[in-house]
Amino acid sequence: MEPTPQKSKRLTSLDALRGFDMFFIMGLAGIIVALTELFPDSTTMQWLGSQMHHVEWHGLTHHDTIFPLFLFIAGISFPFSLHAQRRSGKSESEIYRKIIKRGITLVLLGIVYNGFFQLDFENLRYASVLGRIGLAWMFSALLFVRFGTRTNLAIAVVLLVGYWLALWLIPDASDPYSFEDNLVGTVDRLLLPGKLIYGSFDPEGLLSTIPAIAMAMFGMFTGQWIQLPSERYSDSKKISYMLVTAVLLILIGYIWSLQFPINKKLWTSSFVCVVSGISLILFSLFYYLMDVKGYTRYALFFSVVGLNSITIYLAQEMVSFSKISNYFLGGLIEHLPEGYGELLSNIGYFAVCWLFLYFLYKKKIFLKV
Repeated sequence: MEPTPQKSKRLTSLDALRGFDMFFIMGLAGIIVALTELFPDSTTMQWLGSQMHHVEWHGLTHHDTIFPLFLFIAGISFPFSLHAQRRSGKSESEIYRKIIKRGITLVLLGIVYNGFFQLDFENLRYASVLGRIGLAWMFSALLFVRFGTRTNLAIAVVLLVGYWLALWLIPDASDPYSFEDNLVGTVDRLLLPGKLIYGSFDPEGLLSTIPAIAMAMFGMFTGQWIQLPSERYSDSKKISYMLVTAVLLILIGYIWSLQFPINKKLWTSSFVCVVSGISLILFSLFYYLMDVKGYTRYALFFSVVGLNSITIYLAQEMVSFSKISNYFLGGLIEHLPEGYGELLSNIGYFAVCWLFLYFLYKKKIFLKV
């Protein structure tokens, strides 16, 4: 028997955390890199700058956590959406149709982002970040609606362990987790049409969607946990349990990585465990500050982006925000020393993107998928 959730409410922390996550895609990473380059002799600053880039293969940096955090947040949101739909009287078939429609829409938006309107279908990349989110979230949501928590937890574990065993045992290779010989690339080459971003391999390909489903499911478990009535579990107890779970996930991930390396491009099971733990810590912090303690004074700065995250993701591919920034700041940038000019250029780009979203926010224009 599933626990009865408390009355559904919108979490300020979710919109704010989603916005914080998107900041790095929207230009904050560039600002940090430009800032660190002003201090070439500082080991700390150089380390910070290195965190704003993806690792080449095995390993983990902050930049590798951005995408999975977004998927984790999408998972947290779903139990609240599901509860609202059921309260409004929607049938299970209507809920299933909406889930599938959203998943397919995200896949199609990902293809548009990759250049669909160039009409070069032979060289079009069909795998995408939005496609990965759409498919992983969709399958997780379908499972979440259909089965109870214990069954879904077992499914998540089976997906992660099964994915590990498949990559480890199926390829006839001395290093089944290498770029050249991994099973993920083999499946992509066989089944994915069009262009693979690395030629023989795509980090958002088909097989590596399997562990991403488990990650989205972890987010849904978190949302379900937050929904439990406060009479049963106080906010402090909820946060404490989430932090303990986060630490356990990170430990499991790093222990697992001794055999199954942490690798974002493969979305290895160890990677999923570690970034799920990190995501849970970040959510716990935002939830505690904004929804428990009520410190929402600066939430709008983040939420403006979080409420239109897909909009800015797509818009950056279609709108030249850098030209707009340069129109106002180009003259000043030219008169600054090179490093400071680069920093101001990145700040300008970030500001233009944020002001664009603030305008949409004030006009109550939101792209909802």
